[in-house]
Order: sequence, then structure tokens, then C-alpha cells
Amino acid sequence: MPTYGYLRVSSKDQHEDRQIIKFFEKGVAVEKLFIDKQSGKDFERKEYKRLIKLLKSGDLLYIDSIDRLGRNYEEIQNQWRILAKEKDIDIVVIDMPILDTRQHKDLIGTFISDLVLQVLSFVAQKELENIRKRQAEGIAAAKARGVRFGRPEKELPANFGALVVQWEHGEISTRDISKICNMSRSSFYSKLREYRALRLKGDK
Repeated sequence: MPTYGYLRVSSKDQHEDRQIIKFFEKGVAVEKLFIDKQSGKDFERKEYKRLIKLLKSGDLLYIDSIDRLGRNYEEIQNQWRILAKEKDIDIVVIDMPILDTRQHKDLIGTFISDLVLQVLSFVAQKELENIRKRQAEGIAAAKARGVRFGRPEKELPANFGALVVQWEHGEISTRDISKICNMSRSSFYSKLREYRALRLKGDK
């Protein structure tokens, strides 16, 4: 039977070599291994969609673990149904041998497999939520320490105040002062507001 493998890693910085070896050990040919490098929050993934179109009844699909398939509880359940029922393929989760649709065809076996799938799907989504929570907490803590995110702010030229006076008197245009300060017009207006607020505060 045609044997496929599906692998997902969460970002382009994550190495998939260790997982690829597992698929090769299971007899998955390199041209039948599909890899997505993105979040598991949903199934809008290029390689996964390409795989789905190729799968036919009787094919065998290897997945390293449930969280590599996805991290959304309901979507994992739905995709499993599509693969096993609608596509009529066999699925094997490498790190959880009980999730092997080639086996446990009886009622009790099916019940146990479904139960394990639900538990692992729940854990996968919960871990995603925990990751997001930790990220949010880390960002909040960093901001509290004064860490700035995004592009670093451009330093104003030492003669910014004098340039503003010239601009206010119509001696230089907005385009010219923005070019001199090496910033966009919107950035100039933003810095102008900050400068005027500081100047007003200093006058009090």
C-alpha cells in the first residue's frame, strides 16, 4: 500500500531531522513525506492540503505525534474523521502505538483509541494555550523591565529643534525636514508632537 508521512514543526527555526529519521525507519520514501513549518493552531497548511488531495482509500499515513498533526482539539478530531472515515486510510501515530487504525478494529479497541485521541487532542490544545500564556507573560515582564519591542526608534538629529523652528516658519517643507531627519512624514509628525509636548512641559 502507498505509505505517506506527515510532519509539522512550529517554525522555520525548528529542526525536523530527528523526526524525519523516524519516518524513514517506517519505510516512508522521501517523496512521500510532507512537511509544514508553521503553527498547529489550524489546518490551513500548504503541504497538509497537498497531502489530503493525494491520499486514497487503503493508503497508510504515519504521524509522529498528535501535537505534530495539530493543536486545536476540535480540528484534530475533525481531521482524524476525514482521514479515517472519508478518505478511508489507515493512520499510525508513531509515539502512541495504540493509535493505529490497522489494529483494534473491535468495539472496545475503537472506544479506547477514540478516548486516547480525545485526551491527546486536549493536551495538544492545552499546551498551545500554555505556550501563548507564557509568551504573553514574558512580553509583559520584559516591557516592565523597559525592554522595547519592534524596530528601534531612530535618533533625532541634534538640531531637531532648530529644524522645527525653520519648518514652523515655512523655511523648509515637510518633505525636506523628513528627509533630513531620515524618517517618514508620519514619523516626523509623531516626533513633532512629542517634541512640542516636552517643550510645553519645559515652559511651565
